[in-house]
Amino acid sequence: MDIDNLIKVLQASIAPVVLISGVGLLLLSLTNRLGRSIDRVRILCSAYGSAPQGVAVLLKQQIDILYQRCQMLRISIALSTASIGCVSVIILALFSMYIFDVNLVGFVQLFFAAGLISLILSLVFFLMDIRFALSSLKIEIDNTYRSKKG
Repeated sequence: MDIDNLIKVLQASIAPVVLISGVGLLLLSLTNRLGRSIDRVRILCSAYGSAPQGVAVLLKQQIDILYQRCQMLRISIALSTASIGCVSVIILALFSMYIFDVNLVGFVQLFFAAGLISLILSLVFFLMDIRFALSSLKIEIDNTYRSKKG
């Protein structure tokens, strides 16, 4: 084993590790958002049973939007996790190429593309969650203005 080649492999592995770190921070944000949404759904569900009819309708709308947000976040988390998995496989493939002297360039390219596509789709679902969050906020704002007028 040539030390110069090992150093090159280690250097090539740094970029994927940085990607894992960045996606890890995204996952932290996503899981925090999911936890908050789940907690909010539980609070609204417990208030729903004793709420007057008009308020119950608004609570149901809120619960429905929050549930949709939870679904978007779940998909985004799964895609982010898949992206980290692809990058991890790339790192293993790079070391396998060095240790076993096999050509896995096409394999690495495929997993790199899959990892980036997963990350991009994860971000799309993250933006969809933001859109749903704003829809939910709009319902609350409209309800606040209606109750002030009445």
